[in-house]
Amino acid sequence: MADPYARNMFGPNNPYFAKRPVKGKVVVVLDGAYDDRGLALIKPPSRALIAGEIHELIVTDEHKGPGETVNRIAYLAFIEITQGSVIVSGDPVVIGGKQVGKIAGYDETHMPNHLNIVLAGDKVSGKDQGFRLKDDIIIG
Repeated sequence: MADPYARNMFGPNNPYFAKRPVKGKVVVVLDGAYDDRGLALIKPPSRALIAGEIHELIVTDEHKGPGETVNRIAYLAFIEITQGSVIVSGDPVVIGGKQVGKIAGYDETHMPNHLNIVLAGDKVSGKDQGFRLKDDIIIG
C-alpha cells in the first residue's frame, strides 16, 4: 500500500481532527549552530512520540517544511517524552513556558537512536535561550 503523504492525498490539510499534546522534559541542553547542516526533512508531516523516548530538538530560521533540506540550524535540546501523542508540522513548541517555534519537519539521520525534530523559529541555541534541565516541554 502506498504512503498517503507520498501520494499527496491530504494536500495542505491533514486528517488530525483533535489530539492531545506531547509533553516532556529537557534532559540535555545543547549549544552550537551551523549554516550548512544538510538536514533532509522526511515527507510525512507527522510522527508518533512514545513516553520514555528521547529525541533531539533543532531550530532553523529557514522557511522549510516536509520533504525539503535545512541548512541553517541551532541545537536546542534533547527531550524525554513523558506523555506520548502525535506531533504535526505547524504544531507550536513551548519550553519552560516560552514558545520557541513550530514544527517544520523531521530528520531521521540518527534513527533508530533518536529523531531530529526540526522547528521553525529564531536560530538561537538552547544554551543561549536559557533552557535548563527538567524544563517542561509541550508540543501541540
